[in-house]
Amino acid sequence: MTPATRSNVEGRFDDDDYPAYTMGRAAEMIGATPAFLRAVGEAGLIVPLRSEGGHRRYSRYQLRIAARARDLVDQGTPIDAACRIVILEDQLEEAQRLNQELGRPATDPNQPSNS
Repeated sequence: MTPATRSNVEGRFDDDDYPAYTMGRAAEMIGATPAFLRAVGEAGLIVPLRSEGGHRRYSRYQLRIAARARDLVDQGTPIDAACRIVILEDQLEEAQRLNQELGRPATDPNQPSNS
């Protein structure tokens, strides 16, 4: 392997979106089962990439998302509801980030509106 190729490969492992983990390893890392990962995939929370052989591969970002859903499921939330909650949390976080980038003051959802 040339130094340039080695650097490119090593850089991928620093990439949160690089699908570096097999289903078994991913499940082990988040303390879940492969069936749980399949279920959050079926619920549309995460969509694993597929290797050339058709095996699911997960990124670190996807594992963080799945771990959040697992925490909710562990607290008794049904898996479909847990996935929806995580999706809504991510949408809210993204909207707040965009507002901050655009220079708009963040609003507290718990504050009553003045209208």
